[in-house]
Amino acid sequence: MDKARPFNISKREVWLAYKRVRENRGAAGVDDQTIAEFEKDLINNLYRLWNRMSSGSYMPPPVRRVDIPKGDGRGTRSLGIPTVSDRIAQMVVKRYLEPVLEPVFHDDSFGYRPGRSAHDALAAARQRCWRFDWVLDLDIKGFFDNIDWELLMRAVRRHTDCPWVLLYIERWLKAPVSMPDGALVSREKGTPQGAVVTPLTQKVTCVA
Repeated sequence: MDKARPFNISKREVWLAYKRVRENRGAAGVDDQTIAEFEKDLINNLYRLWNRMSSGSYMPPPVRRVDIPKGDGRGTRSLGIPTVSDRIAQMVVKRYLEPVLEPVFHDDSFGYRPGRSAHDALAAARQRCWRFDWVLDLDIKGFFDNIDWELLMRAVRRHTDCPWVLLYIERWLKAPVSMPDGALVSREKGTPQGAVVTPLTQKVTCVA
């Protein structure tokens, strides 16, 4: 039955993606559905998600926007909160892409990488401080909010030609944002912070 569908996405992959999302927890999206509520009809919810993804008919819902204070106290940072189903769908793509992209990243890259953490970055910095007496601090203002979609997709295509991965990443980029007042806002550039697949696509843009 799986092979008769346009995209060869196994039910097991959707199940494993759900387990990862469940471990990460997270807030509800625009549908106000929590993970606990999703699990009340777990089998049917996962089946519907797999059915739509493997048939190519899955369309991401709007992303709920939440503004949180920045760590330095200067202004706020906008996060995009996907629904539980959408986080699972994104995790399916992330699980496919991550092993492909991992060898590309520099050994000194620690953000959002499996088996690495902020503690590892601090340990590396502690070692380097004995060899160098300078620090380079670089931040490009609004970089990810202004990423060109065409350039991002070109970067992703350098590493995979999987049709359903490319299709769904493009759809996630174009998903509208649901503002706090309920208004839907379309986007023409940038990647929403807070989504499961966002860090991976952001990083491949930087190294491509």
